[in-house]
Amino acid sequence: MDNPMIAIASIGALGGLCQWLAWRFKLPSILFLLSAGILVGPLLGWFNPDEFLGDLLFPIVSIFVAIILFEGGLTLKFKDIRGHGRVVTRLISVGVLITWLFIGIVVHFLFDMPWALAMVFGSITVVSGPTVVKPLLRAVRPSDKVGHILHWEGILIDPIGVFLALLVFNFVMLDVPGEGFTSILIILVKLIATGVIVGLVAGAATALVLRRYLVPDYLVNVLTLVTVVCAFVLAESVQHESGLLAVTLMGVWLANARGLHVNQILHFKEDLSVLLISSLFILLASRVDISIIPQYGWQIVLMLVIIQFVIRPVNAWLCTLGSGLSPAERAFIGWLSPRGIVAAAVSSVFFLRLQEVGMPMADLLIPLTFSVIIGTVVFQSLTAKPLADKLGISNPEPNGVLFVGANDIALQLAKALRQHDIPVMLSDNSWRNVRQARQEGFEAYHGNATSGHASENLDLQGIGKMIAVSSNRDTNALAGMHFRQEFGSSSVFTLEGASDEEAFERFDTANRNRANPLFDASLTYGGLARQLRRGEIRHLVMPDTASESTAPADKADKDNKDNKDKVETGSNASADNGSLDGDANVEKEPAPENQSLHSDDMHEPADADADADADADTDVDADNAAPKESELEAESELEAESESDQSVDAGTEIIDTVDEAVSSAVDSIASDEDQPGEATADAPEASGLPSKPLYTDEDLKLFAIDKDGRLYIYGAGERISLKAGWHLIVLSPAD
Repeated sequence: MDNPMIAIASIGALGGLCQWLAWRFKLPSILFLLSAGILVGPLLGWFNPDEFLGDLLFPIVSIFVAIILFEGGLTLKFKDIRGHGRVVTRLISVGVLITWLFIGIVVHFLFDMPWALAMVFGSITVVSGPTVVKPLLRAVRPSDKVGHILHWEGILIDPIGVFLALLVFNFVMLDVPGEGFTSILIILVKLIATGVIVGLVAGAATALVLRRYLVPDYLVNVLTLVTVVCAFVLAESVQHESGLLAVTLMGVWLANARGLHVNQILHFKEDLSVLLISSLFILLASRVDISIIPQYGWQIVLMLVIIQFVIRPVNAWLCTLGSGLSPAERAFIGWLSPRGIVAAAVSSVFFLRLQEVGMPMADLLIPLTFSVIIGTVVFQSLTAKPLADKLGISNPEPNGVLFVGANDIALQLAKALRQHDIPVMLSDNSWRNVRQARQEGFEAYHGNATSGHASENLDLQGIGKMIAVSSNRDTNALAGMHFRQEFGSSSVFTLEGASDEEAFERFDTANRNRANPLFDASLTYGGLARQLRRGEIRHLVMPDTASESTAPADKADKDNKDNKDKVETGSNASADNGSLDGDANVEKEPAPENQSLHSDDMHEPADADADADADADTDVDADNAAPKESELEAESELEAESESDQSVDAGTEIIDTVDEAVSSAVDSIASDEDQPGEATADAPEASGLPSKPLYTDEDLKLFAIDKDGRLYIYGAGERISLKAGWHLIVLSPAD
């Protein structure tokens, strides 16, 4: 590529595509990044980073790696090492040394590699890392104990492996012919001292500035990033090869500093690392000399076999002695240890330096490292899930629901889901609500579901969705923000989702932070409680004649007005309240009018509960009414501004129209056409006699459950496609 702008844009676009593919196929992103770099570099010859960057290649790669290692240091908390059991502690200490020595010995004899370079390679390939372990754990879903061990090993081994690699590499670099051992030792001590002093001083200074709020919040991430780069350059200027050690120690200091919350910095660095990693590995992979690989074909294969089937199992077996783990769990721990981003990043910096000093066989360092990364990731991605199933240690796909709020609304919805064996967990600050939920036979957590205590003690095993039905709107919004990171945006639902109305944007403090609207965007806490109290929950089974007609979520009201019966498609999505003809088995769950939502075995009288609920409805409706009195006072101001906003509204309408047209076009392409002769939702049966509809426009659709027991929640902006044999749960109004 002769045009630098095209090259930069192409690298960014290719990196983004690789990250999306990794998310789509639930595989580590490094697999796609390295493959893409090799494709555009040595295979197709489209990109040559040495010609593109020239002398800037080494400084850019070094700074990128420094930022990545700093982010790794931020994840190392000493309390995590102490608090995660003997197995994790052994794996990141004794296990690291065993892996390093064994790999070094194997590589030395297989490739006739110098001992110094073999030990460097062994120190590089001891690390796995969370970026490769977490995607595999999400796909495999092993037992809690195994998942816990592998998760924390991946997090903690990153910075520890970096320390080992830096020490070994620096010792090798100081092994200059003619220099005595004492001279080498002095230089090594100077190097370590420089890295430690610069790293700790930079960490302490940054912690002091952040703890005393000497910089505004919007400059915190910028200041930290600049300090990392300056600390790296300063250490390198004082003593060559000490910069990476300095920034790693700086990250560890900030992670363990008292009274300092580094979550904001960590999240920023994680986002930045995604960009840096995407660019870095495409650059590095495009420099790989793949002509070396065929020359050592059988040696590379044998090396991978020994690492996978000998070194890791022996390491895991020794580190899990006396742990109480079953043989199956120990075997799986001995199977899973993919190499990842840190190994690739560190090897790239080491290679450039070794190449400068003329280390024999240094050209093998990156091809062998990339071979180990790609080989372990691909092989373990393909075999981990079948092995876990064979060993009987895999958990089912999380399909349960966490209800934030254990009030009467949550209990009624939880009872409906329990009839279909959907796991349910409830959480509430009120001990009365928690006690009632437990009396009903549900698991309930007493406390704030978004608290630090909950993150360690709230058991979310088997839970994959969140429904916030608390009477406090801000609590629901906070829960939506918190659990979006845990379950994903499409699996988080709250009452009264975000609104584009000007009044809500001005006066509702939680509007921007809401999740998907639950069931219906206009449904309030009081309104849903009233419907549940006066109506009945019905369980329907879709007949064989049901078709897969669809309708967009944002066209629900329009479709109802046109009397069309369309059902939205896709997981965790909302749909209109159309009707479906055909026969079905209907199970009714009664909820008589004016009867409390409390169970019959509660000691409080039903009438008293009903009165209390009615009063609560009045209060909640009054509290949640929008616009409120203050909003009504602003109505005249809004009207005065309406004329100036007409051009903006016109632009918004154009954008909405285009979005609607694009969505409709995509929906028409993606949806399956009705088969000839198949009975549609509003078509009569083959006999010609009209059938009784399963539900009407007055029914509120709550949940859909497919034949495999997978749960779909009405409320998100996607679609649900009802098929024959599916269960549909609706809330019908009282007759």
